[in-house]
Amino acid sequence: MPKNKNALTRYKILDELLSNRYHCYSLDDLTEEVCNRLSEIEPDTDGVSRRTIEKDIEYLEYKGPFTDVDIERYYIGNEKNGRKKMCLRYANPNFSIFSKPLTTDEEYLLKEVMSLLGQFDGLPNLDGLEGLRLGLGVKHNDRHIISFTKNPLEKSNLFGRLFTTISEKQVVELHYHKFSEPDNEKKVIIYPYLLKEYNRRWYLFGSAESDLKLLVFALDRIDDIVPLPSHKYVDYDGDINERFEDIVGITLFDNSPLYKIIFWANDAAKDYVATKPLHESQCTLNNSTTSELKSKYPELHGGTFFRIDCKENYELIRLLTSFGKDLIVLEPTEIQDKIWERITGMEKEYIKVRTKRT
Repeated sequence: MPKNKNALTRYKILDELLSNRYHCYSLDDLTEEVCNRLSEIEPDTDGVSRRTIEKDIEYLEYKGPFTDVDIERYYIGNEKNGRKKMCLRYANPNFSIFSKPLTTDEEYLLKEVMSLLGQFDGLPNLDGLEGLRLGLGVKHNDRHIISFTKNPLEKSNLFGRLFTTISEKQVVELHYHKFSEPDNEKKVIIYPYLLKEYNRRWYLFGSAESDLKLLVFALDRIDDIVPLPSHKYVDYDGDINERFEDIVGITLFDNSPLYKIIFWANDAAKDYVATKPLHESQCTLNNSTTSELKSKYPELHGGTFFRIDCKENYELIRLLTSFGKDLIVLEPTEIQDKIWERITGMEKEYIKVRTKRT
């Protein structure tokens, strides 16, 4: 399919115009109408030429992936110069390039997607999957070939409601509480942007209406959401997913520096770490750097040296500590010290309870 700008949008517009039996469109009329509609969709567009529309129609008829595209040319009336006006339309008024029958492979793929989607509770409009399943003749199968770990919410419709508010760009008043203050309900007006899952818990990210500060809320601490249709929604400035590129988990600290964290995993853990990276930036250190580290830390036998580039947060320290003696952070000292504090803190608590053993 051509990659030139607005191509797919033009095809959609042309498809609608060629299906229209209430208007007669010449090539010039099609060009003008496509330009008008494009300007409504993308005000900064420069429009398209008559030649571009000619090429689009040729592509739809002969060169594209569409099948059975039959565009007829017919003449109407008399123009001022006495010549009839040639118009274009689909020979079949019910035809559309976007409603072609599914192939066997496409139907199989759709069935598999439906099976996966059916496992997500709380999403809006999933009830319609049952009707679609029956319409396609998909047999109901209680046996799941792929299984997802779930964290069912007490209020199962909350996820779907939040999904809708983000999709429809609705400003909402959020009612929530902290674990430490379960009876103290708080309220804040936010622009919801993203639902993100981490470690079997879902989180909502959004900016406060008052100061645009990016906030995060665990869904299991949200009591209610109230849409505010009279409030104007403000989009996030940029791609919010970029905020998570330099962290593990969901905790964001704007002023945290980016650390180059070097760690060693012993023979028992190295393959697990290599095949399930701690972060997208993870890499195995080259032979030269590995040799230097082995000379610096001769007490570390075997294993593999890795590096990740991350900002410090609670989830990072917890993850690095979770491997116990099988993973040792070597650099930088700031991260190593945080892990040491956590380990010594654990030791003190265990000493307390171990002294009471009988």
